[in-house]
Amino acid sequence: MEPKQWRIQQISMTDPAIRTSWVQVPNGISIDAYLAEPTEGSSLPAIVVIQEIFGVNAHIRDVTERIAREGYVAIAPAIFQRTAPGFEVGYSQEETRLGRKYKDLTTAEELLSDIQATIAHVRTLPSMNGAAIGTIGFCFGGHVVYLAATLPDVQATASFYGAGIATMTPGGGAPTISRTAEIKGTLYAFFGTQDPLIPAEQIDQVETELRAHSDKHHVFRYPAGHGFFCDQRSDYSSNAAADAWNHVRQLFRTLGDQR
Repeated sequence: MEPKQWRIQQISMTDPAIRTSWVQVPNGISIDAYLAEPTEGSSLPAIVVIQEIFGVNAHIRDVTERIAREGYVAIAPAIFQRTAPGFEVGYSQEETRLGRKYKDLTTAEELLSDIQATIAHVRTLPSMNGAAIGTIGFCFGGHVVYLAATLPDVQATASFYGAGIATMTPGGGAPTISRTAEIKGTLYAFFGTQDPLIPAEQIDQVETELRAHSDKHHVFRYPAGHGFFCDQRSDYSSNAAADAWNHVRQLFRTLGDQR
């Protein structure tokens, strides 16, 4: 993959209420990250957006901008930066195979380190100025943000159809679910009951473990398949996506209360 050509910060041509840019987050290496900010406001909460296996592609950039329109600083780091800088693909079978290849090269330790570095970077922005932190992730990113919810800085997490939470962790070791007790903020998890990648018993395990540790956590189930939030995927469900988004907005509003 060719590296991205860096763009200067610019006001969105479609929505002057936000500005977008590609930035670099230092963490031993330089991590590409897509940043979207409201053009007005200060001391805003920040949301770290974690990609699917397809990179920081058009869908993830759209979600990042959508969050900025809600009044948050939003940043999407490229979590495959170490092995595939500039990686961005669509949803064909071949592209899915390639994305899974790079997913399998990640480790929990590096992912947590890169997300922590992203948080540190976003805290330097004048519009953020030390306010609260949330995360949202999709597909593999849904698993990664469940893991990142253990970071002390993270106060709200929206995890969408994260496969393998109950059975593995990136790079090997005890399943990510075993770290649920370390989550101090609030986590909302969203699953499709027709998702072939996440059996119902695994959703049950996640829900049981979350409820055992906090009544603030919630699991939402929809009669949908994998990827139901993404309007570029065949499993997209407009009803499920709309309802889930309402819950996400409710969750992230709690970050504003912490300013």
